[in-house]
Amino acid sequence: MRKIRYGMATMAAGAALVLSACGGGSGSEGGGGGETGGGGEKVRIGIKYDQPGLGFSSSGQFSGFDVDVAKYVAKELGYTEDQIEFVESPSANRENMLANNQVDMIFATYSITDERKKTVDFAGPYFVAGQDLLVRADDTEITGPDSLNGKNLCSVTGSTSAQRIKDEHASNVNLVERPSYAECVTAMQGGQIDAVTTDDIILAGLAAQPNNAGKYKVVGNPFSEENYGVGLPKGTDKCADINAAINKMVEDGSWDEALKKNTEGVDYSYNKELNPPKPTEACA
Repeated sequence: MRKIRYGMATMAAGAALVLSACGGGSGSEGGGGGETGGGGEKVRIGIKYDQPGLGFSSSGQFSGFDVDVAKYVAKELGYTEDQIEFVESPSANRENMLANNQVDMIFATYSITDERKKTVDFAGPYFVAGQDLLVRADDTEITGPDSLNGKNLCSVTGSTSAQRIKDEHASNVNLVERPSYAECVTAMQGGQIDAVTTDDIILAGLAAQPNNAGKYKVVGNPFSEENYGVGLPKGTDKCADINAAINKMVEDGSWDEALKKNTEGVDYSYNKELNPPKPTEACA
């Protein structure tokens, strides 16, 4: 399969075609892709702004595994870093943002599901996560969801992950909600809760933050499977090129390097039976 590459000399001529295929177009700032200082069109990439280790924004700087994968893929599609416009993409808004031409693609812990595929195309997956638990580093009692009876378990408001544990694994667990996972971790530090639950890589990213170093661990007993995909407008023809870029990132070691960098200092190991993923040419 031939990847699409664009030299700077031909960027202006080819950019309209590229962004049209990705759901974008030329236009003013905040609408379709606008001109950058480099003379080429922007690519607008949706990420999370509040998930340390995955998608995080601080003082205009963007970091995390999702961000690193997005930059690699964009480069393979012919964009330089200064042509990337990162756009905050909250979970509840992702489908609408793609449908309304607010972004060209989304890298934001976006699980591929049959329901979402009715309105969105997915390239990938670029990572396969699993629901897990974050506990204090010295905790020896909590080894998985079945050991949570009588414990205080935190997840974010509106999430179904904690309720899943109560329904399927530990009916006597006490559920606690906080507006963000960071606030769950703060509550655990204060002794108000015993564990936090969500996808394992999100937990690892939280534990890897400098102020949390050495204090927490991911239990390492995932009990679900979440395929993180690249969200694209329905009917795109970009899945093959994006999947080729993901496979190249895996093959040249950049995928593993990015994952290690963003979970450094955490006792965390991803599921090696499912990762690294090997997306096919077609949309997932």
